[in-house]
Amino acid sequence: MKFTKMHGAGNDYIYIDCMDGTFGGDDSSILEDTSRIGGISERLSHRHFGVGADGIILILPSMKADFRMRMFNADGSEGRMCGNATRCIGKYVFDNHHTDKKEITLETASGVKYLTLHTGEDGRVDCVTVDMGAPVLEPSAIPVLADSVADASHIGVCAQGKDFTLTAVSMGNPHGVIFVDEITDALVHQVGRELETHPIWPDRANIEFARMRGDNEIEMRVWERGSGETMACGTGACATAVAAMLTGRTSEREVTVRLLGGTLRIKWDPANGHVYMTGGATTVFDGEIDMQFRQ
Repeated sequence: MKFTKMHGAGNDYIYIDCMDGTFGGDDSSILEDTSRIGGISERLSHRHFGVGADGIILILPSMKADFRMRMFNADGSEGRMCGNATRCIGKYVFDNHHTDKKEITLETASGVKYLTLHTGEDGRVDCVTVDMGAPVLEPSAIPVLADSVADASHIGVCAQGKDFTLTAVSMGNPHGVIFVDEITDALVHQVGRELETHPIWPDRANIEFARMRGDNEIEMRVWERGSGETMACGTGACATAVAAMLTGRTSEREVTVRLLGGTLRIKWDPANGHVYMTGGATTVFDGEIDMQFRQ
């Protein structure tokens, strides 16, 4: 099976080109077996016995957009959306001549996303802007169990024996954003792990810990459902920016979110209510692997 390792702000995935109907050149029947793909993702994502990644991304033909993506987390579970992966897909399909357009559409399990590709001096894509759509703020649609059926901006939770207030936002997947004075490993790895599966989330959630660094800059770390802490999370950066604006922590409508792996520029446009994410996309290497390997 052929693959390409890529990352967006350090959020790395193994990208598998399925545009010809095969699984990166391997047996096409794999595409019909979700549990088998999940097992492959778990093995390939292992950072000691596999390629090493936060999961795998399948790039597929689409009947309703230019391309379609499926994503599987490092634990084998299938996710609905990954903002950093959408940017990398934009780079992949352009650089590998699947399209010559710089405005493309991408079908995801959370709807069609609109990508604008920005090329560098070498003619390859180095930056992508993604229209992430409007954030989902109604508790039942996120989904999250909140005291108020209309407001998920201030939800009280307890983890590791401490009380926290989080803001729940969906950007195609559920997020719980907690603003703190200092982001520590204990918060991310202990509180984040516990809150991912807290009873308020019917389908688990990504947990962000954020700290304001001025009116238009936010520092953030994320515990992603199914993957643990990652270097970056595009949808999480969008959710964090929205949460900061919703709770009055910033008066700006465009902010920089600083993650472990880099920075993303997030804009919540008041004109149409959509969130726009701009950030880099990087190809690390191409490879080929024997699908018969075992840990």
